[in-house]
Amino acid sequence: MLDTNFLKNGLLKTLLVGAAITACAGAASAQGIKRTPLQDVKYPAGHRIVTVVAELGPNQLAGRHTHPGVDTGYVLDGDATLIVEGQPDKALKAGDSYAVPAGIPHDVKTGDKGLKIMAVYVVEDGKPLATPAPK
Repeated sequence: MLDTNFLKNGLLKTLLVGAAITACAGAASAQGIKRTPLQDVKYPAGHRIVTVVAELGPNQLAGRHTHPGVDTGYVLDGDATLIVEGQPDKALKAGDSYAVPAGIPHDVKTGDKGLKIMAVYVVEDGKPLATPAPK
């Protein structure tokens, strides 16, 4: 017998993850960022942990933005420069990891190969995954 509650909840989670990824893309989605949702876990209470694979083309800026919680990740392929307000620029290549504190404006400038990362965001319930930040 088919569990319709499971299907409804599964579909709802899929739609919510899609909406979260779309919200994270913000203005940057127009610049060709591809995001593949991996999971969206409600933990700890009042928060979500969202994991995605993000891909950016060669020589591209992601767009200056902030996250309401920590943004951490691992570079799967390619290279980039992580530009975090108040910190020296950080060169990233495959095998490197990074973390950006909550609320800190940052951007990513990809190199000639582009960039593929696994990113993890910790977000308070009801807050957007990302918000564009003024320059």
